[in-house]
Amino acid sequence: MKAAVLVFPGSNCDRDLAEAFRLTGFEVEMVWHKDIALPDRTDVVGVPGGFSFGDYLRCGAIAARAPIADALVRHAGRGGYVLAPCNGFQIVTELGLLPGALIRNAGLTYICDTVGLRVEASSAFTDGWGVGQEIALPIAHHEGNYVVSDDDLARLKDEDRIALRYTATPNGARDDVAGVLSANRRVLGLMPHPERAMEPAHGRTDGMALFRGLADALVAA
Repeated sequence: MKAAVLVFPGSNCDRDLAEAFRLTGFEVEMVWHKDIALPDRTDVVGVPGGFSFGDYLRCGAIAARAPIADALVRHAGRGGYVLAPCNGFQIVTELGLLPGALIRNAGLTYICDTVGLRVEASSAFTDGWGVGQEIALPIAHHEGNYVVSDDDLARLKDEDRIALRYTATPNGARDDVAGVLSANRRVLGLMPHPERAMEPAHGRTDGMALFRGLADALVAA
């Protein structure tokens, strides 16, 4: 199993994400934003959290136009897995891999906290938890308020693509949405940070199940 973790100027969760993959059996390569191709045999691309390009213009907007972005889109288009927490979620929505957008939190303040979440949909990313399970993961964002059109929200619900909901939204996200799946269920964008809840030293280990579930799905494929 091989994971490629993208690195942009301003990424600050790239090494956390790489370590989470390593802890669950993945070989990991870091990929600089100016590269134009992913490593051979890449199974999953991690698009990390942080503040790519200083969040100038719009969160994720400049990163979505980086040279590596075309390779990311091609990877997703051929059915490759993409895990995109926090700023990664902002980037993949800018790329059109997922519907909607992330805007300023309803309270107009940066939030760094641990939040309750409910698992809503089955996928390789979420089956380690199971639908209906309540978990807790860290968040750290200023623009985590998920907005989406009425039509796209209806489609997400009809296709069972809302992966995670907040048990009580901290940021004003529409319909309490914390994470969304692509139509083929191979791309997950989420505002929480599962890579920051992997070991007892982190204070909780709820994030481990996501990475283990993804590893199990790849081994079984």
